[in-house]
Amino acid sequence: MPLLARMLPAPLTMEVRRGAVAQLGALLADSRVATSGRVAVAVGPGQGDHIEGLIALTLSEAEVFRVADGSVDAAVSLGADLRKGAYEVVVGVGGGRTIDATKYAASLAGIPMVAVATNLSHDGICSPTASLVYEGGKGSFGVPMPLAILVDLDFVHTAPDALVRSGVGDVVSNLSAIEDWQLANVERGEPIDGLACSMARTSAEALIGRRDSIESDAFLTVLAESLILSGMSMVIAGSSRPSSGGDHEILHAVDQLFPGTSNHGELAGIGAAFCFFLREDEARLAQVVDCLRQHQLPVTPGDIGLSVEQFTEAVMLAPSTRPGRYTILEHLRLSESEVRDRVESYVRAFGS
Repeated sequence: MPLLARMLPAPLTMEVRRGAVAQLGALLADSRVATSGRVAVAVGPGQGDHIEGLIALTLSEAEVFRVADGSVDAAVSLGADLRKGAYEVVVGVGGGRTIDATKYAASLAGIPMVAVATNLSHDGICSPTASLVYEGGKGSFGVPMPLAILVDLDFVHTAPDALVRSGVGDVVSNLSAIEDWQLANVERGEPIDGLACSMARTSAEALIGRRDSIESDAFLTVLAESLILSGMSMVIAGSSRPSSGGDHEILHAVDQLFPGTSNHGELAGIGAAFCFFLREDEARLAQVVDCLRQHQLPVTPGDIGLSVEQFTEAVMLAPSTRPGRYTILEHLRLSESEVRDRVESYVRAFGS
């Protein structure tokens, strides 16, 4: 199908501004979102009291539910509450875990979801997946994308710096994921979606050369738009392909082998840099490493407390985390000793 004939399943509205939570009422007054006013609001544990207070001022009739964590159990419990209450829409207010749990709960209840992001740690804000913890591991579950997306910069400024910066790593890893998708197209004949690639690449290129950072509203606005555009590229592709390649395979392997080592975006950034090192793409590697350092993100395994041996183990396990996905890792098919040599060379080149 020609690209111009493709319909982008964009959200009803997308806004990045200060005081977004306080303006929720205006959005929900739109009859396309809710007609009878039966609105549920899900908030996370971190800023729950503050957010609940704002909600009480702007949506006095809304019922507020607390989401304990980003687990399947928490999402299923919320979904049951939403079904019993016969709500028209649920608003998820919080960071990535709260929004993912709310997305999954909304899909179980069969109602639309509005996402209000108070953090910018990864591209799950509007992606068609929910990353949830279950049975001691973490899985991705397909869900509809949010009907509307608001990013409240007041809350983002109060979030931990490390989490906000990690969103940069997640967006920049798109560049590696796109290279992997194109490789799969050439080597395996895997269909590739040009529009999805363009959106994912645009989101990364919008950030990679900037010299300002998270202290600036202008930068946070671009970061938020890039994360949302990245999520929408996955909707277009019908999979996580434009935003998840060998970089994310390494990320998931680290999560499995050494849980709690680091957050999603930091691991994605390291994975992307290492994959460009494997490709021997010196120009793009230099850009990615410079961007990570510009935003005080880790570059080498040692920066997140992993030894060469541990990172080698993760790289070896990585392909099994996404069976059937073809990336630079599957293409090179390096032995354990070869991977260790590459990791050691990478650390020598970019270690502090």
